[in-house]
Amino acid sequence: MTDSAPRRVRVRAPELIGKGGWLNTGDTQYTLADLRGRIVVLDFWTFCCINCLHVLDELRELEEKHRDTVVVIGVHSPKFVHEAEHRAVVDAVERYGVEHPVLDDPELATWKQYAVRAWPTLVVIDPEGYVVAQHAGEGHVHAIERLVTELEAEHAAKGTLRRGEGPYVPPEPEPTTLRFPGKALLLPSGNFLVSDSTRHRLVELAEDAETVVRHIGSGTRGLADGGPADASFNEPQGLALLDHGSVAVADTVNHALRRVDLATGAVTTLAGTGRQWWQGSPTSGPAREIDLSSPWDVAVFAGRVWIAMAGVHQLWTYDPGTDTVAVAAGTTNEGLVDGPGEEAWFAQPSGLAATADRLWLADSETSALRWVDPDGRVHTAVGTGLFDFGHRDGTADQALLQHPLGVTALPDGSVAVADTYNHALRRYDPATGEVTTLATDLREPSDAVLAGADIVVVESARHRLTRLRLPEEAVRVESVAHRTRRAATEVAPGTLRLDVIFQAPAGQKLDARYGPSTRLLVSSTPPELLLQGEGAGTDLTRELVLDPAVTEGVLHVSAMAASCDDDESNEYPACHVHQQDWGVPVRLAEGAPNRLPLVLAGMDEQ
Repeated sequence: MTDSAPRRVRVRAPELIGKGGWLNTGDTQYTLADLRGRIVVLDFWTFCCINCLHVLDELRELEEKHRDTVVVIGVHSPKFVHEAEHRAVVDAVERYGVEHPVLDDPELATWKQYAVRAWPTLVVIDPEGYVVAQHAGEGHVHAIERLVTELEAEHAAKGTLRRGEGPYVPPEPEPTTLRFPGKALLLPSGNFLVSDSTRHRLVELAEDAETVVRHIGSGTRGLADGGPADASFNEPQGLALLDHGSVAVADTVNHALRRVDLATGAVTTLAGTGRQWWQGSPTSGPAREIDLSSPWDVAVFAGRVWIAMAGVHQLWTYDPGTDTVAVAAGTTNEGLVDGPGEEAWFAQPSGLAATADRLWLADSETSALRWVDPDGRVHTAVGTGLFDFGHRDGTADQALLQHPLGVTALPDGSVAVADTYNHALRRYDPATGEVTTLATDLREPSDAVLAGADIVVVESARHRLTRLRLPEEAVRVESVAHRTRRAATEVAPGTLRLDVIFQAPAGQKLDARYGPSTRLLVSSTPPELLLQGEGAGTDLTRELVLDPAVTEGVLHVSAMAASCDDDESNEYPACHVHQQDWGVPVRLAEGAPNRLPLVLAGMDEQ
């Protein structure tokens, strides 16, 4: 290293191992030695995780700008059992437009080697094969871009930088009518409107659910209003009828709510700026001046358009009368907590359906079916939390789902659930409290709509709508139950020091102009695990006391840090928010470490 080069901690990078092999490489299998001379950014992700999807979009500009020096490698590390299926990973890579190599690591081998504790995590490896930075959560790409620029100069001077084309090989496109459709809506005409998510457009199908009537949207990523051929979307999802002649669209990756005029196909923007909402941003106001975050579904309930804001674990509303948006429920903390809307916790709400007195929602990351009453209180019908899932019928308190994305109100007062990762359509009956299975052998169903005596299911991974007769009798299925696929971290009972490591990026400092620049929130499941240390504070280090009588549990840690350019002459420095939520399964054991480090940004040097 030259005298002028920055000095940084370097750790030899472990090898990349994944039983599922490599995708997007034209069947070539790579080792780290093959990538020597390039700056490698490992993106540990799983396709259920909304924050991971945000990072995929953040990385696109970095990949383009440094395409001859940087190789991004997605390391797919599953949370749910379904995500360990190789075919599902192949689908997800296409579904979300991943344009870099992906290592399919179903057994979390590489995850463990790199001591990763959260989705998403980014690890930077220099051209000589050393880890030089680690970042958990989203919002870090600006810091990585600065580091990449430093590494390019440093290793060009040393002669250890190798420029050239990367290993990415795009897959062959498939000629299907739809490609990973997300949601569907029955129109007043009897036709179906479908969000053709991977092709960034809407498709209207005839009553047979197969014949194409028209396309709405150019089919390329973008945020543009206009006629049906000129307007653009970015991975649109949810659809809701606003009135007889217009439809609201959850334009997910554009962080916007759009409107389609059914007569002309013209598209306008109802809400959102195109920018992603971050902590500290306004949570109410004029609809087109407020940032949103990955709206996934929409439904009209109690005179307002409710928005499943998957990106921040909240429900928002759009009021057509005042043309405003506001948070309706959720704290932005990820989990399953019922009660008044302002106290409730959600985890990627992804499906909505309204009846006269309930707004039903599929809360995907908690594998839960939940509902909101007219007073705004949140209730859970099925589901227990972030870590338990499966396919089990029976009483609601015992039943299990696996990452559901859609919910449909049925005429008899019951609810159909698109139980996405179980490839099933389930039913919950509030009158009996029972959960049953209506259909199996569906491929990643993400929504369903009623059409007369039939229910039409969006089979997202089969790229089609499938018409079923609403069955009178349930399907018998073998019960299975799972927990999240991560080994527990052994920690000592009693006092445990929690260290969230945050090092401001080069050229930046913590932003304390408006008060504390960091925030730490800690809780546990079960609550009895924590005798001391629960709650919110501003210090990123905290002393926890764990009850020795509670031998296993989960520590929920949410951290945020704000940093700004360290240039006193700049009146308007660029500022960035870094944030991440961890759910750390722990097992208490005598003699185990009494320190738990979680890296938000930087390297743990202890």
